[in-house]
Amino acid sequence: MSTMGIDENAPVISREEILIDAPLGTIWGLHTDISSWSEWLPDIDASAIEGSLEAGTVFHWETYGMSIESTIEEIEPPRRIVWSGPAQSIMAIHLWTMTPSENGVLVHTEESWDGEPVRAQPEEMQRALDDSLRGWLQNLKHKAEMQAQGR
Repeated sequence: MSTMGIDENAPVISREEILIDAPLGTIWGLHTDISSWSEWLPDIDASAIEGSLEAGTVFHWETYGMSIESTIEEIEPPRRIVWSGPAQSIMAIHLWTMTPSENGVLVHTEESWDGEPVRAQPEEMQRALDDSLRGWLQNLKHKAEMQAQGR
């Protein structure tokens, strides 16, 4: 089985991870319930998936005034999902993996950005991507741990 990764040659690459004290199923369920993202991710204004959660399915979402159309490239529930999509001349590939451990689930994400706007302002784009992934992970941790505690 071929496994797709991010674009290692892209001018902007970010990698972040966080340990979440919640069951894998809770975290995966939250993360892949794409149409509900805006309920717990402050940076996302709207999101909707067209079809079932499988490779080739397209979803649309809005963040920071950008409308993004992403395609699920690979999915191995409940451990791994990769999506990609262009947004205003930026080509993004986003990989997520979830690895259960004794202390919780390690959620690792990496994303690459390429395209003219990225090459024009790599430092600003790098900061934006780092902040975005960090925020996403912190929100996922908070929401999943609250759910796991029945709150």
